Amino acid sequence: MRNWGVIGGVAAALAAGMYVLWGPITERKRRRKGLVPGLLNLGNTCFMNSLLQGLSSCPSFIKWLEEFTAQYKTDPNQPTEQQYLSLTLLHLLKALSCQEVTEDDVLDASCLLEVLRTYRWQISSFEEQDAHELFHVLTSSLEDERDRQPRVTHLFDVHSLEPEITQKQISCRTRGSLPPVSNHWKSQHPFHGRLTSNMVCKHCEHQSPVRYDTFDSLSLSIPAAVWGRPMTLDHCLHHFISSESVKDVVCDNCTKIQAEGILNGQSIENQRTTFVKQLKLGKLPQCLCIHLQRLSWSNQGTPLKRHEHVQFNEFLIMDIYKYRIPVHKSSQKELNQKNSEETMPGTKDGIAVKPSDAEQPSGTKPLFMNGACSSSFLMSSGTFPLAVFPECSSPVYLYRLMAVVVHHGDMHSGHFVTYRRSPPSPKNPHSVSSQWLWISDDTVRKASLQEVLSSSAYLLFYERVPSRVQHQSLELRAEE
Repeated sequence: MRNWGVIGGVAAALAAGMYVLWGPITERKRRRKGLVPGLLNLGNTCFMNSLLQGLSSCPSFIKWLEEFTAQYKTDPNQPTEQQYLSLTLLHLLKALSCQEVTEDDVLDASCLLEVLRTYRWQISSFEEQDAHELFHVLTSSLEDERDRQPRVTHLFDVHSLEPEITQKQISCRTRGSLPPVSNHWKSQHPFHGRLTSNMVCKHCEHQSPVRYDTFDSLSLSIPAAVWGRPMTLDHCLHHFISSESVKDVVCDNCTKIQAEGILNGQSIENQRTTFVKQLKLGKLPQCLCIHLQRLSWSNQGTPLKRHEHVQFNEFLIMDIYKYRIPVHKSSQKELNQKNSEETMPGTKDGIAVKPSDAEQPSGTKPLFMNGACSSSFLMSSGTFPLAVFPECSSPVYLYRLMAVVVHHGDMHSGHFVTYRRSPPSPKNPHSVSSQWLWISDDTVRKASLQEVLSSSAYLLFYERVPSRVQHQSLELRAEE
């Protein structure tokens, strides 16, 4: 018996030594394979787990949270951290992106539900919820948190004191450069963008003032499929900005023209005509969240889920969907002669137009479409092969895919999973990993890019990458 006790003591000592040297076997295994922590399912919280994994793959969003929460670290009189959504979210996302050391393979995100209750959001962990709705809850709550901060105007913040003043006037009044102004309360999260609504009268061609609306995600409906033609993300984007006719709208310009033709100052009724309305993207965000609407309704009024695959790419070009200020017709010819080489294809007077086959050079076809491209491009590794696409050689609004949220099941029940990029190595934290991961709550495994692009996406998370001009300027700064 004494020998057995000695043997047991030696075994326990060896086990303790292995634990001290290498840590738990599961932790050692996770780090060796480059995986990330999973998230505990608290009942039916796969919607929250999948969204958190997607957000943790967006470095710009984490950086914004770090900058935004810096104000709390400098004020010792602030309440506890759990009362701030930004701090709770930052700790979770940094742990999921391996920026904070954790010994747990599975994390508990119940703290996020608790802090959302302080923002008057009652989200049960035992009821099935929607990941896209939670995304809106998080972004709107972060905006509420920002708006609750004291808005004390800085003495050097001339733009806030006189919003219509020009930069030239500022230089004349201050006689020098302005000191940096802290703008935590004015900073927008990187998912914040603006839509433009453009309306033109079909009778007199008068354009109403452009209306701007904010968005934090693009919710795209899936158009009706055409037999034999795959559905692509470009089809959904073109359908989103496609023009529509709005009847029985009062046109002030038509009413004015009608009044000028009537003598004796007789009053006339407002002239109602048909307007053409079109949406464009006035401001594209740094992080772009695209929601593919998969909810449809049967003839009997019951909800149905659309399961068709929408093709998307690792890279996304958004230049043709960007709103551009229309140029006056008198100077249009001069600008066309001067900037003919710099004109972005696919736009006309601020309105996107899809190039027809007749506009393409004979014997050639467009080499790139968002959601349809060659297999060699699908298997690209982390860098964008601009030389392959001469007509898009210098895109300004180029985005890289960072995560995909997929919903399995129907409208009544299902499960959310996430495809996301593996975090970059600590040796090169600013790089973008080409390794993809498949995550279902606490289960994490490696995945290929082809598997990601073959999935039926519900949410797509893209992050903007610098254009070629920006790359060149950064390289020049580095050389200097």
